Amino acid sequence: ARGASGKATSGLPVCSRTGSASGGPPAHEPPGPMSTLSPDGISTELGAGTGAPELCQPVGDGCRFCPPVRRGDQPAWHPPAQEGAFVSGLRVNNSLTRTKELFVPASGRRVRWYTCGPTVYDVAHMGHARCYLTFDILRRIMEEYFGYDVEYQLNITDIDDKIILRARRNKLLADYRAACKPFADVAADVDAAAAAMGRKMAEKLAKLEVPLPSGMPSIEVDERADMLEVHKLKLEQWVETKARIDAARLGADASALVDAAVEPLAEQLDAMLGHTVTDQSVFEAHARAYEAEFFDDMASLGCRPPTILTRVTEYVPQIVDFIATIIGRGLAYESNGSVYMDIGAMRLAGHDYRKLMPAGADTEMTEAQMSEGEGALCGGASEKHSRNDFALWKSSKPGEPSWPSPWGGGRPGWHIECSVMGTATFGSNMDIHAGGSDLKFPHHDNELAQSEAYHGCQQWVNYFLHAGHLHIKGLKMSKSLKNFVTIQQALELHSARQIRLMFLVQPWDRQMHYSDQTIGEARAIERRLRDFFGAVKALRRDGFLAGPTAPTPADAQLSAKVSAFRQRTHEMLLDNFNTLGVMNELLALVAEVGECLRAPASAQPGALVVSDAAVAVTRMLRVLGVAEQEELGLPLADEAGGGGREAQVTPFADALVKLRDELRAHAKRVKDTELLRLCDSVRDLQLVELGVRVEDPVGGATDSAWRLDEPEVLKNELVERQERQRDKERQSLANNIPTKKKELEKAKLAQVPPADLFHSERHAGKFSAFSDAGLPTLDAEGKELSKSAIKAVEKELKQHDAAHTALKAKPPTYIASLEQTIVELEAQLAALGG
Repeated sequence: ARGASGKATSGLPVCSRTGSASGGPPAHEPPGPMSTLSPDGISTELGAGTGAPELCQPVGDGCRFCPPVRRGDQPAWHPPAQEGAFVSGLRVNNSLTRTKELFVPASGRRVRWYTCGPTVYDVAHMGHARCYLTFDILRRIMEEYFGYDVEYQLNITDIDDKIILRARRNKLLADYRAACKPFADVAADVDAAAAAMGRKMAEKLAKLEVPLPSGMPSIEVDERADMLEVHKLKLEQWVETKARIDAARLGADASALVDAAVEPLAEQLDAMLGHTVTDQSVFEAHARAYEAEFFDDMASLGCRPPTILTRVTEYVPQIVDFIATIIGRGLAYESNGSVYMDIGAMRLAGHDYRKLMPAGADTEMTEAQMSEGEGALCGGASEKHSRNDFALWKSSKPGEPSWPSPWGGGRPGWHIECSVMGTATFGSNMDIHAGGSDLKFPHHDNELAQSEAYHGCQQWVNYFLHAGHLHIKGLKMSKSLKNFVTIQQALELHSARQIRLMFLVQPWDRQMHYSDQTIGEARAIERRLRDFFGAVKALRRDGFLAGPTAPTPADAQLSAKVSAFRQRTHEMLLDNFNTLGVMNELLALVAEVGECLRAPASAQPGALVVSDAAVAVTRMLRVLGVAEQEELGLPLADEAGGGGREAQVTPFADALVKLRDELRAHAKRVKDTELLRLCDSVRDLQLVELGVRVEDPVGGATDSAWRLDEPEVLKNELVERQERQRDKERQSLANNIPTKKKELEKAKLAQVPPADLFHSERHAGKFSAFSDAGLPTLDAEGKELSKSAIKAVEKELKQHDAAHTALKAKPPTYIASLEQTIVELEAQLAALGG
């Protein structure tokens, strides 16, 4: 059989009809004649009973496929048939084709979506937020905007080499602390551990600095360069760690020394005693603790919980059965108690490998890829038939969790877990599989391989979505690099809404940088939205029924722009969830409304059409997860919705703000600075505590504007304003102090009598003879001064004489006063943190 490109393809069906994790799929029957649709919606009559992959293959839930297509160098992809599916027109960047493909769910509006969850060995960082918040945004768009019924499955990886090592080392370190060893013994242990880690770091550097042989594949050359850059960063961090250890040794505090040497000491203890940690609850408790923290973080970010949550530890028997089925098909083999996928046999059976990051059959997995895919505790390449084969089951050594299997005690490999849990939920085919872009290879390619081997099919996943990396200072945010910002740390500085806005203005499937600039842009957007909604609410409070309500030309113009906004944002969401384009359109409409409200009253649109624009903006923000409760605007943290609080507050806020405006105007007329200070205090302190933002009138206006806001936001803004003022004062002081010091230096020099100027310390050693007037006549070597030199000293003496005369005219305390001023300025600068 041949695919759309004319290249030979296997006779494997696209998908098996059914599948289970325990018993394996049943035998496949060739499809009968059927009518199907091409990816572009063209009806095609297909032949009968050939078993060729071009024929649309039904799966258990009725999914059918169009003839395969090829995009560039990617393997054949089988577009789901549109018959019986809800087709919204959405196109998504499908990693299986590296192309924006029309999204067609297998059945109606139902979308079966599996996302690779976290490995719960440590706290979640902003790199995790990039992945899971991004998919929360995409999921909301599919559910709230396009009307799909999304079944969202998330897995928890609670069996993994990282968990084993971290849990084991934490246990051993806790036991070490509990032993309360004398300081001298702890110091000796730390010295040995630090020396071992130092040797390890140096050996790795030497290995990475060895030039690669000429003619190596570019991927290995690039990988080596990246690994060297990363290792140099780790060396810098190691230098800092050693400095902390040295500082702690001076204190003779054993506990402080252990704290400083946690990393090398834990690694050393693990090397010596790791095999003694045999209580499996140690690993489980570690994973459960960080799993709970992860979901707390997701809730804090406003991410919806999954529909289905699965843990690896709850599926180990199914994993064993799944692996046994693959072995039974001749596509995996046992070696020293571990089981490996046989990539060569898989390819001979007609399966494609690799699908997401294609490579030739003779391309070997690199060292870094193998390390990433197999983990730090793998058996190594010597157990495998081929370097490209990967672990389905790992034989467990002492100190590692273990479950029974036909091949001996062991644990699941990393990739197999998602195959089994996804199959247990969705069977032999799913609509969407998602994860971070760093998982494409080896994790997701290996997932596809073992799943399609198990099901005996060609396409287990129809659409693969990969979120772009989050980088910080040029490198991917990673726990191993210690260059990460935890989600909780980020939320101490920024609101969940600001973080979401930061991601919304970046393409979801591209690399992005986390920096003060990117989060600053998000905060500026939030402020623009608050100002916009505040202005609209103020307009609505003014009572629009008091004047004419018939539509005006200004109403018609704004209404047309609102309609255009709805159409353009619809097109952008259809185009691969283009939230950057949506936000640009949204902010453009916000700016347009702002311009309208600043126009002369006769040219302003009415409150109703302005409100319609605000509702259109709010509805889109609600779809994106930015606004969820209010009918209009951004919800307040303590508001349940419906605008009830604002309706209650309005009469009191109106009265208080009006009174403040009158007092402020009076204070300005009579120049009462204390009353002005009190007016500012009401605005910046009392009303901030109540969550009321007041903006003083500008441009000749007499009335202040007010709106409700979150007290924490207002307090943070006040702190920022105060800090900017302090920065301004610091800069002023930093500029003034050198000026005063120079003035003092000149004054002290001016104290010298003119006749003694060239005898002073300033000119020491320059001259050897002088005239009666004190002018030098010979230089230090006894030579007569040149004419130009004579002119220079005469000019200097004249200027000094003038300065000396001016100083005598000043008060006797002038120099002492300058010295005191400098002391006071330096004290002020120190008090401001300068």
